[in-house]
Amino acid sequence: MKIRYIIFLFVFLCVQLSAQDGLEGIIVEKYYVSDENDKSVDGDGGELPLNSVTYRVFVDMKPGYIFQAAYGTPEHNLKIATTTRFFNNIDRGARFPTYTRNLAQNNTVMLDSWLSVGAALKDYAGVLKDKDDGVNTIVNADGVLQNDHTQAGIPLSQEDGAVLATTQSVTVVGFFDTDLSIFDDTNESPIPTVLSTNDGAWSSLTGSMGPDSLENVVLIGQFTTDGVFEFQLNVQIRNQQTLEVETYVASNPTGNEIQFADLIHIDSLETGSSTRNFIGLNDRINVYPNPTSGHLSVSIDGDLSPGTKNIIAIKGIDGSTLFNGLITDSVTSLDLSNLVPGVYLLSIELDGYLFVEKVTKTP
Repeated sequence: MKIRYIIFLFVFLCVQLSAQDGLEGIIVEKYYVSDENDKSVDGDGGELPLNSVTYRVFVDMKPGYIFQAAYGTPEHNLKIATTTRFFNNIDRGARFPTYTRNLAQNNTVMLDSWLSVGAALKDYAGVLKDKDDGVNTIVNADGVLQNDHTQAGIPLSQEDGAVLATTQSVTVVGFFDTDLSIFDDTNESPIPTVLSTNDGAWSSLTGSMGPDSLENVVLIGQFTTDGVFEFQLNVQIRNQQTLEVETYVASNPTGNEIQFADLIHIDSLETGSSTRNFIGLNDRINVYPNPTSGHLSVSIDGDLSPGTKNIIAIKGIDGSTLFNGLITDSVTSLDLSNLVPGVYLLSIELDGYLFVEKVTKTP
């Protein structure tokens, strides 16, 4: 059975002509940050850790393109992971957003983790909150999901990121049932939780377009966690006029494949969560030049003094550590000339502070 899935996936991915540039971006929206009030319905919805962040991942395409699949192959791994667990609502939780608008009003159903090819719930497409039309915003029946955390943007009580629209169903290829069990209505997955495949995909067999054909932004997943969230994706889209299929990969492109840096993402939110002690440092650390052909400098604000744990590392997207050292000054220089061209992760730890940034090595 697994071999048949692999063959199907190979055919699905290889019917392509010359690649163009229909992919404009991968958008990660911080949809919601949970608070103490949200825990009041734990008995109905399942354990939702304080300061859990709900992330939504969108594929942004040019007009006239459709989203076909997010996939992994032996050459291009697909990974979605968190250092803790993904939240799954035990009341109506599912692997895909098939619950109705009425059910979405209950407890924390709207924060469930799932895979999608456009839908946010049954008969409604997912959109960025700032693109919502403001019509029929869901009113929570349990008085929760009211937090207006600044880093989550528009409160859900004002815009719920769902608009009435026709959406496609998710077709899964190549995953074992146990692979997707991390999105079932339970919170018992291993820690850390990782979905990883080298021969699987979730897809829209007829193709999915955004509800606004000009914006053409398609929701492909929602993930709630109180840990550090990361993904490495590869996606396939198609030009509806030329019927050309374009394949975008996170790294190591061959043939007509296009490397797209934003297909790699790692994120954590400054929330003071008791389950982790990571604090974002994006405004206090500067990495330059990026992209780089070899030399890389890392400067740290003068008032942010290195502590007893001051590690700097370069990692491959597979998690392998390629360089590990110590920060001893406000400016640290790294030589990346021996690395092959591609995307890497630069990580810095300073006594409970965490900084992660993608670095692109050019020829």
